[in-house]
Amino acid sequence: MGRRCRPPPAQVQRLAGQLGQVVVADSTDVEALEEIGIADFTRVVVGIGTDLEASILTTALLVDLGIPDIWVKALSGQHAKILERIGAHHVVFPEHEMGERVAHLVSGRLLDWVELDPEWVFAKTLPPRELVGVPLGESRLRKRHNVTVVSVKPETASSFTHAGLDTVLTYGAEIVIAGRPRDVERFVDLD
Repeated sequence: MGRRCRPPPAQVQRLAGQLGQVVVADSTDVEALEEIGIADFTRVVVGIGTDLEASILTTALLVDLGIPDIWVKALSGQHAKILERIGAHHVVFPEHEMGERVAHLVSGRLLDWVELDPEWVFAKTLPPRELVGVPLGESRLRKRHNVTVVSVKPETASSFTHAGLDTVLTYGAEIVIAGRPRDVERFVDLD
């Protein structure tokens, strides 16, 4: 934890039952980090909210202590560059990423959206009319829309299964498709 924002004791108590190790410490103090044995950890997540100084100092100390896998929450592009330069292994923008995901979800028939990288996504949606009743192998889906149905959950089933060339979709089915974001967005807008 950063030095300026400490969680209330009740929150620490609640998390102690859910996580393997929960402590309150000044993460910008190397002695405090050494005292809790942070150097023995193989992965550390720095999720400091708005205190840029504490986030940067904590990350630098973790790098100096030789933590092999450091994940850090960034608040801006500049913050991310600094974190990467000092040695953070993974820099994430959780608010931005969740905002993009929610924007995709509220825009139409999309049920879920997972970005593997900026140029490849998986999306859960309902099949458009043109796919209903047609075996996927005969649909020319990849050639026409540049997406692939990778999984299907029939309306009568409780879980997903692999989609094959002989899979025939129904209106109540859910499908998981993979492709480039713009192709997936166009496909989801079909009706």
